[in-house]
Amino acid sequence: MGCGFSYSLGIIRIATGRAGFTSLFFREENKLMPRRIAILLSLSLSLLALVPALQAQLPPAKKDPLIPAQSAQGTAACSTTEASACAQAAAKILPIVMGPSPLEENLRRLTDEIGGRVTGSPEMAKAVQWGVGAFRAAGVNVHTEKYALPVTWSEGDTRLELRGPVNFSVRLRATGWSPATPANGIEANVVDVGYGAEDDLAKTGASVKSAILLVHSDIGTTWADLFNEYLRPPMIIEHAVKGGAKAILWMSPRERLLLYRHTNSLTGEIDKIPQVIVAREDALRLARVVAAYPGRVSAMLSMPNKIGGPIEQENVVGEIRGYEKPDEIVILGAHLDSWELGTGALDNGCNAALVIEAARAIKATGLLPRRTIRFVLFSGEEQGTIGSYEYVKAHRAELDKIRAMINFDSGIGRVTGYSLGGRRDTEAGVREVLKPLESWGVNNHTYDASFGSDNLDFLLEGVPTLDATMEEANYLPNYHAASDTLDKVDIRELKLHTVIAALTAWGIADRPEPLGKRLSRAELDVLVKETGLDQQLKLLGYWDAWQSGARGRKP
Repeated sequence: MGCGFSYSLGIIRIATGRAGFTSLFFREENKLMPRRIAILLSLSLSLLALVPALQAQLPPAKKDPLIPAQSAQGTAACSTTEASACAQAAAKILPIVMGPSPLEENLRRLTDEIGGRVTGSPEMAKAVQWGVGAFRAAGVNVHTEKYALPVTWSEGDTRLELRGPVNFSVRLRATGWSPATPANGIEANVVDVGYGAEDDLAKTGASVKSAILLVHSDIGTTWADLFNEYLRPPMIIEHAVKGGAKAILWMSPRERLLLYRHTNSLTGEIDKIPQVIVAREDALRLARVVAAYPGRVSAMLSMPNKIGGPIEQENVVGEIRGYEKPDEIVILGAHLDSWELGTGALDNGCNAALVIEAARAIKATGLLPRRTIRFVLFSGEEQGTIGSYEYVKAHRAELDKIRAMINFDSGIGRVTGYSLGGRRDTEAGVREVLKPLESWGVNNHTYDASFGSDNLDFLLEGVPTLDATMEEANYLPNYHAASDTLDKVDIRELKLHTVIAALTAWGIADRPEPLGKRLSRAELDVLVKETGLDQQLKLLGYWDAWQSGARGRKP
């Protein structure tokens, strides 16, 4: 896991790797003091002469240098009035993170020992204690904040038995927060409704009634495909319920029989109709059988999911208080919960560990920011960002003083910048903060606003948000799947992300001026429409809550 940039000069070698970020080796034996001074002066001049050469070595994709690039004046702006603050912070944070650290061991314990962490489960309770312990070990003040989860859910022994001319074993998993079937299961004809578009459903007509519907998918390879996995089902579910269908079989968008957990309930409530995800190859085979024997393929679906609650859950909150404006807050967050088929390493254990490591690094620098930095590990994200929604509700009185919410939730692909939630006014400040890392390619920001992670409710309250934009890398093939395990995490890349996250949080917190204002409801109405977030909120069932002010800034 070493880093790839090194050079040698005389008696100094600068190297990176597991043993540490920078090592200086001076070989001096029985030298007179004047000679020592002469050597050190000569050495200093030699190093100064090499600075342009170091800056010129911009990192190609997946390569170094790790040394932050600086501006032509040798400084990088944290703000227009504090030209060197972020460059100095980056120089301190970087060796702490890239050197020996508890990051990898923290992540191993979370994933290998605790494993998958469904909100409301005993494993989630263990993960909360893991977070508290890791913050304390980092010397960061920490506490937990409670909220009520409406229901708990876990899968029983899900089975699908085909009854017809062709029978074979079908591999499948219940969708998260799906209702259980009756005790004796559901027996019905299997009806292929294609992709579930309105035209597809119109063709099937009355055959939907009392049927088990098979819905097709494409293989997911892009972020757009992933968003489509959430935006497409609500309409299909609505038509299925209205048409009197008994259950839905969703074809997995993953290949090679890989099973994964998905949910179409984004409010923490039990869904409207029993649903399962069928291994892609089995679903395709089933579709061919249904086509070959129209109206003659039936199935018995048994899904004894266990449903309980309500139950008390917790978010974990670490804090480094600001020295000048402690009541103003910058939040760095990630969700701690995960689905349980794998061990939640890419989604989102790596970024939960990142938040703790960023807190440790900032604390270890000895630097105090002007404003308070809060490091929040949210639970309930996989059930519709419930933990962050409850956090926002509990902290509504201080939202005017939350200066930014920074969110990491997309695995380990290289960070290219932030999604700024439709806010162009915050871009210049973000660029200034990240200028020391300009050569890493992290200042490519976008203005989109979208659902899907813990930044959403802060955005809907008008708080400036930064959601880390990452390359897809290996995230989508392992998304919510049995294959989401620790071996998929590139630890060195995670350390790079930690440097970016820590510098972003520290830089925004230390700026003399706020990054951006809190938007009014009228301004948010414009933003939601201009970014297309209004259509997403409508499709996902959030629109009425937004319109009424139950979710987001009140009209």
